[in-house]
Amino acid sequence: MNRRTMLRSASAGVVGLLAGCSGDGGNGSGGETSDDGWAGGTNVAMTDSLAFEPKTLTVNVGDTVTWKTVGSVAHSVTAYEEKLPDGAAYFASGEFDSESAARGSYPDGSVGADETYSHTFETAGEFPYFCIPHESGMRGTIVVE
Repeated sequence: MNRRTMLRSASAGVVGLLAGCSGDGGNGSGGETSDDGWAGGTNVAMTDSLAFEPKTLTVNVGDTVTWKTVGSVAHSVTAYEEKLPDGAAYFASGEFDSESAARGSYPDGSVGADETYSHTFETAGEFPYFCIPHESGMRGTIVVE
C-alpha cells in the first residue's frame, strides 16, 4: 500500500468516527458535522468502514436527504420496499422503481467516491434502507416526522 492510499484510508476512518460523534442522537435537526460537512443536517455519509453515518436520521416531511460516499468504497442506497409506509414513494440510488430492480441491476445505481444520491421524503414514517453489496451490516433508517 502506498502512502497516499494509506492516508486516504486513515482519513476515511477518522471521518467515519467524527460523523458518529454528532451529538444529536441521530436527529437531523442539527449537531456537529464532519470535516467535509457530511454528518448531521439532512446528510448521510457512506463510509469505508461500511456504515451509514448517522445510522438513523430524523427529518421533516418535504426534506431532501443526501447520501455521499466519503471514502473510496462504492455503496448503494436501497429502500426495503415491503417496509415502507403506506403510500410512500420507493427510493434507490439509480432511480429504480423497486427493490428487485435495484438488486438485479447492481452495480448500476452504485454511488462512487465523492458522488451523491438524494431523495425527497413526502410521507411521514420510518424508511429502512441498506447498501446492496454490504447489506449484512450496512443498514440505516430515515424517520420522517
